[in-house]
Amino acid sequence: MKPIAFALFLASVAAVAAADGFRVDLIHRDSPRSPLYDPSSTAFDRVRAAAERSALRRLRFARAGLAASGDTSLEARILPDIAEYLMEVELGTPKSKVVAIVDTGSDLIWANCKPCTRCYEQTSPLFDPKDSSTYRNIACDSRACKLLPASGCIRNSKCRYQYTYADESQVVGNLASDTFTFTTTGTNTIAIPKITFGCSHQNSGVFSNRTGGLVGLAPAPLSLVSQLGSFINSKFSYCLVPLSQTSTTSKLVFGDDPGASGSDVLTTPLTIQDSFYYLTLNGISVGNTNISAASPTASGSPNIIIDSGTWLNYLSPEMTDQLGKAVKDIVDLPVANDPELSSFAACFQVEGSRDYKFPDITYNFEGAPLKLGPLNTFLEVSQDVVCLAACSSGEPYIFGNFAQQNLHVEYDLGRNQLSFAQVDCTNF
Repeated sequence: MKPIAFALFLASVAAVAAADGFRVDLIHRDSPRSPLYDPSSTAFDRVRAAAERSALRRLRFARAGLAASGDTSLEARILPDIAEYLMEVELGTPKSKVVAIVDTGSDLIWANCKPCTRCYEQTSPLFDPKDSSTYRNIACDSRACKLLPASGCIRNSKCRYQYTYADESQVVGNLASDTFTFTTTGTNTIAIPKITFGCSHQNSGVFSNRTGGLVGLAPAPLSLVSQLGSFINSKFSYCLVPLSQTSTTSKLVFGDDPGASGSDVLTTPLTIQDSFYYLTLNGISVGNTNISAASPTASGSPNIIIDSGTWLNYLSPEMTDQLGKAVKDIVDLPVANDPELSSFAACFQVEGSRDYKFPDITYNFEGAPLKLGPLNTFLEVSQDVVCLAACSSGEPYIFGNFAQQNLHVEYDLGRNQLSFAQVDCTNF
């Protein structure tokens, strides 16, 4: 599937984007730069909250799959502030700053707009379309409007949309276009005109009042990456710094970037299903143990979502059980049997142990054996307790962002492939 470009760009902007790409800061929700940052929370508070958000996001994906099949039996409770990564964009002319959720599992770009008749009480100013000289409403008979899953006409033939997410969050408004301005690495800016977005006048659900919109990076026509299309060579990537590094910021790259080049790059097929990015995981290796991808989804076909918005890895019960046993056979530490930790594949007591070592774990994606060190696979969940960051679940299975730390992950939508490169993201 090749992305569709709606926007008409200035020649100079297109040349910059196509030749070199451009980078923007990707702000983790727990970073001091984030409006969601809570200075009173401890590292363990953040781990617990991230694990809960991760579980609820997986339920959202599962619910989406069931809805597509006509089964709506799975319920997921509403939890506010589920965002993992944010970015700042400036919308309109003159520019109005929007702090937006970044989501590889969503397509529509939207921002809260005046008048917001039934909305959460956003702490930052709402975008006012009347103040922007470059704002344009999109007609209900337009191609863009017809791409919406649910649309209609409102007064003056404006395109009305209603997006209901799998967790029952909802945004309602009219489809429009305007100039989006991004602050790139350093202090430069790049202004891109005529980006199609949703001007939301109603919303409900899990959204935080400290964010004002969403930037969708899913492989659907109305997402930002699809609209940029050929002007970024149908590529985007990110490099996520470890969460312990609060003095630097992760990066989101649109277009080509030299960070994913060289002999150490691993490339694997990328498959688009139901607007999610899927990889093929053939198995996992740890020590001398090779664990094959287990039923109900066999190896050799797309079977795991790669997602920047889910923290943990979610695997089949069979794989999780075998992985946990293999790690326990290698790690010479007492097993932690706290019932609250039962969702993890394995947990260990490290109290009094100074020289404990954890093994590397290789995720054998199709054509890409990705070897991950303990930084990407083990986390300290409480004082003196370390767990393997993999959990048992039903479908869909997910390769989350904790495992993607210090990797340059590039999505090439033109070639339908994904690349991993081991890098120090603090120097990216």
